[in-house]
Amino acid sequence: MKHHKSVLSAAIVACLAVSAAAQAQDAQQEATELDTVVVTGIRGSMEKSLDTKREANSRVEVVTAEDVGKLPAHNVADTLQRLPGVNISSSSADEGGFDEADRVSLRGTSPSLTQTLINGHSVGSADWFVLSQGNSVGRSVSYTLLPSELVSSVEVHKSSQAKLPDGGTTGSVNIITRKPLEFADQITAEASLGVVNAEQADSTDPQLSALFNYKNDDGTFGVMVQAFSQKRELRREAQEIPGGFFQIAATDQAGIDNPDLVGVWAPGLLGSTLFEQTRERKGGLVEVQFKPNDDLTLGVSGFRSDMDANNYNRNFMLWGGNFARAHAPDAGYVVKDGVLTEATYTGVAGQDYGVYDMIYREATAKTSYATFDAAWQINDNLSAKFQAGTTSGEGSTDRQFIAEVTLGAGGGASWTSHGASSPLDWSIGGDITPAGVTSFGTWGNQQVTAKDDEDWFTADFTQYFNDGVLSSIDFGARYADHTREAQSPEGASPGNIWAALQNGATSPYPGGFASSIGGDFPRDLWYFTPGALKDAIINNSDWLSDNDGPTGRHNYGAEWKVAEKNFAAYVQANFSGDSWSGNVGLRYVNVDQDINSYQSVSDPANADVSSLFGQWIRVFTNNKHSRVLPSANLKFNLADDLVFRFAASQTQTLPDYSALGASSWGSDLNKTGGGGNPNLNPVVSTNFDANLEWYFMPRGLLSVGAYSMNLKDYVAFGTEKRMLFSELTNQLEEYLVSVPVNSNGKVTGVEVAYEQPIGENFGVNANYTYADGSTAHTWADGSNNLTGTSKNTYNVGAYFENDTFGARVGYTYRSAFLIGLSGANPYYQDDFGTLSAALSYKVNDHLSFTFDALNLNDPDIKYYQSSSIPTAFYSNGRQYYFNVRLKF
Repeated sequence: MKHHKSVLSAAIVACLAVSAAAQAQDAQQEATELDTVVVTGIRGSMEKSLDTKREANSRVEVVTAEDVGKLPAHNVADTLQRLPGVNISSSSADEGGFDEADRVSLRGTSPSLTQTLINGHSVGSADWFVLSQGNSVGRSVSYTLLPSELVSSVEVHKSSQAKLPDGGTTGSVNIITRKPLEFADQITAEASLGVVNAEQADSTDPQLSALFNYKNDDGTFGVMVQAFSQKRELRREAQEIPGGFFQIAATDQAGIDNPDLVGVWAPGLLGSTLFEQTRERKGGLVEVQFKPNDDLTLGVSGFRSDMDANNYNRNFMLWGGNFARAHAPDAGYVVKDGVLTEATYTGVAGQDYGVYDMIYREATAKTSYATFDAAWQINDNLSAKFQAGTTSGEGSTDRQFIAEVTLGAGGGASWTSHGASSPLDWSIGGDITPAGVTSFGTWGNQQVTAKDDEDWFTADFTQYFNDGVLSSIDFGARYADHTREAQSPEGASPGNIWAALQNGATSPYPGGFASSIGGDFPRDLWYFTPGALKDAIINNSDWLSDNDGPTGRHNYGAEWKVAEKNFAAYVQANFSGDSWSGNVGLRYVNVDQDINSYQSVSDPANADVSSLFGQWIRVFTNNKHSRVLPSANLKFNLADDLVFRFAASQTQTLPDYSALGASSWGSDLNKTGGGGNPNLNPVVSTNFDANLEWYFMPRGLLSVGAYSMNLKDYVAFGTEKRMLFSELTNQLEEYLVSVPVNSNGKVTGVEVAYEQPIGENFGVNANYTYADGSTAHTWADGSNNLTGTSKNTYNVGAYFENDTFGARVGYTYRSAFLIGLSGANPYYQDDFGTLSAALSYKVNDHLSFTFDALNLNDPDIKYYQSSSIPTAFYSNGRQYYFNVRLKF
């Protein structure tokens, strides 16, 4: 028997209400005896999500919002991580983990291999963190700019189809917004008034959103307007080891004096790190639809989200990279597994043992898009959809107010390491107050701006057939012109800032700082207030622009641009039989890349441009890539409640923008850095997927599946020595630079998912994903790990809901995975789990209350270089959201 089930309306879901046991035993036999019960909320959204998943011809996971702004979690990315095979991360470069999910990836791969779309089209992305604006720019989208209020549903495509936009090697995420003509009522007005409390930041801030929708009586014209204004404070307390551990060299004085220390790992920097930020996100969405007749629907859409993200990072650090090279530790030091785990250094006169960075940045991130759509039913058997659009993302650090001081002169230092799972105990002696500062410097006052723009046009057609197994043919084309660039056009020539700053206002670190992460290290610390730091630098600096020519502070080494023209055309045949369906298709992709960057040179006569950051030559590279990408999806209805799927495809993702374009850059503190490689090939994956799904009752599912991805030209990172400009010495010096290289990789895995209602009001869900990833590339630590691969990921949850009250709790976990390189060393994020809960109370059809609690287990986010060498420990605290929802 061929089973069909209608997709339910956006507002209600019809389900059959009988005991779970009776339904599981013989739902078909009892169908005529069942009463129909209309449910919304948690149960309704779960039913609709499973209904969409079941009817799809490809492998897709679906999340449906219960109502406006009521996803199963407060954050879109947090919602997605509850799906099998989906991972999230809370940072995009090496800024460390925060309290909010920011990036989404699929099946044990990096976020750059997962494509994020809105209503099927690209969205320009931007980041607030300065490294993500310049040197570490991927192809993933920042979810911090996408409020949950926008979302009607989210589709996660795990298997490819020819008609889907190319760009997601491992899959794509399509965020679907509401449309005016889909609303049931002629006028809909809703508002959410609430607050968020950040426990660690000890701050409560407003969260406001509103929606108004109108459609005429005939359902031929509609307009929807959404707006949001949301603010919250973050405070992250941490121990950081920036750049990881270094190896003592035979040429270092410590190695000369103590040959047994040659090749031993020691901490370059050990930091007591306080980060604070205010995020204010404002924007909205406008959708207009018009149906001049039954065969034509026109639509215009515009979205914008702006976030102010000013932040202040203070990092008081033991400077091991300075003194641990210069002289050996006292007798009694301990070396274990090649690591200097215990060491005490008696102070040497004139030697600095500490360095303290205070960095206040004025940062913003914004994204927007505008589209025009036309859906035309040309005749009974032919339909067409057209879309033209533009999108733009921009991340900018307009000003960086930075003080770097050295201190602890002659006071000595010590540390004890306890392996990767615990912070180091460390201390430095000498005067570490402002009076003990031995030198002052400022760097990075440079403005940094990232721009991400795309214009596109698509034309999609469907030809339907009334007879035979060939049900329809989809065909069409897409053209996109995309640019991503990093700009650093001006900066400040510092004057006598220290004279103005040294007596400026200071504040102490907060009480109980970093108490949750453990370790014995400096916590009773001071810092210059943001106002004091900002005033001293602005009033004692000469802000210059590009027009100042060779004496100006145009940082060409931080600038690059990648321009891509992408043409694609596809044809897809869709089939259906009595108990099966599927599709087979081909997608042709042609990409033309222009890559512009700069390279340091020592001879001014050879330079194309110069500034206070050195001399540079322009480097231009053009790449052309064309490929045909096949795909096939088969679905078999083995029984009324049993579905088997099989999919095979080839998919492609272009390398990260900064991997292609970034000019070489370096850090003077540890003489490491990074750079791009314009000659990288795209990543091409050959994918296989099989899945068995048992829909044993309404809102009930048990599924098990396996997948494999063979990644050709996967992008990994090697290291090489390059001559780069040093701001400290104003000349070229040798740095150990991480450079992207093509390699091959593979991922194989298993996914298991289970959902079941218990009676009418309760339910449970769980899923587990196993991913085994490896690459042919050998990292510096000898491993062959694939970036982003957590071997084990699981989610468990439970819910209760009746007509007035709802409650939900969920726990999600992912095991350790490789992040990338920190300096020249691979580093990993340790296993990580979060507990969340949500409560709702419906007073009547017009008034309800919701309460969301995130990170209830107050997790620490841990990073490490090896089993013996930690990299960072972060504590962000819990967050609580309370909202009053009004519906008119």
